[in-house]
Amino acid sequence: MENSLLHGTEGIKKNILYGGTNDIPKFITGSKVTFHFRTMLCNDDRTALDDSRKVGMPMELVIGNMFKLDVWETLLRSMRVGEVAEFWCDVIHTGLYPMVAKSLRRIAEGKDPVDWHVHACGMANMFAYHSLGYEDLDELQKEPQPLIFLLELLKVQQPSEYERESWALSDEERLKAVPVRHDQGNKLYKQGRFEEATLKYKEAIFCIKNVQSKEKAWEAPWLKLEKMANTLTLNYCQCLLRMAEYYEVIEHTSDIVNQHPGLMKGFYLRGKAHMEVWNEAEARADFHRVLDLDPGMKKIVKKDLAVLAMRMDEKKEEDRLKYKGILICRCFILAVFSL
Repeated sequence: MENSLLHGTEGIKKNILYGGTNDIPKFITGSKVTFHFRTMLCNDDRTALDDSRKVGMPMELVIGNMFKLDVWETLLRSMRVGEVAEFWCDVIHTGLYPMVAKSLRRIAEGKDPVDWHVHACGMANMFAYHSLGYEDLDELQKEPQPLIFLLELLKVQQPSEYERESWALSDEERLKAVPVRHDQGNKLYKQGRFEEATLKYKEAIFCIKNVQSKEKAWEAPWLKLEKMANTLTLNYCQCLLRMAEYYEVIEHTSDIVNQHPGLMKGFYLRGKAHMEVWNEAEARADFHRVLDLDPGMKKIVKKDLAVLAMRMDEKKEEDRLKYKGILICRCFILAVFSL
């Protein structure tokens, strides 16, 4: 079928490659749509940027759930189940694709799609350039251009036909889910099930960050959500500390205290992590900052500083013996060769 303008939508051309079956499904708010996609540049080589089939996992989105790339909802609403179609989309529809693609790639790599330390809304980030961590997406962000989306519609489920995950909830439902996930994480932590607790805390953080991204940074509603997210992130870090993920603790707590230098727990957890990786000066600085912020922590910090001093003495003795052994070995080798 020849390219045709999508009815009532500016800047989109559709080319049906395979017609699919039955009528166009009923798309209502809450419908979950499962589909494969390939994103290509509009150049002679039709360079592929992303392909869900290569990843081995189809894409899912929920209609009306404010997905960042809302043009995909528009395209999918024109399709039948089983249909395969190409859509040329002008730059007015593709500006946010680099950010969406970054999240999808991080998920495919088994990483967290949410950058917890980014404190600006999506649109603000589009105008304040920063690297997305992928060279092709950086180029596309700096110079937005039309894109081609090859879509295959696999399935459409109505709200009553599936159990919704955190990402599929409305903002109101997400906020209601936060204290539930928080409480579940706390119970798992007390049971010593730290890895399971991190998953609950991450789900709650994900819910908050999705809602927060629609608020204006540093205004009252945003700050309220930020406080909730920081509490959960510190709980998450407390689990990581018990799991010996010290450098990740340092990374997340540094992000928090750099933005919110009055959060005592952030400095305390970072100090504990620094102590575990032999960063003596950094650990001492963080523990002293804890005392500045909360003198009531004096007894706990005093104990931690004593442990730090003991560990550093032990490490110095280990290093002394190690270097002594190396020196003896070198002297022996020199003596052998001088014979």
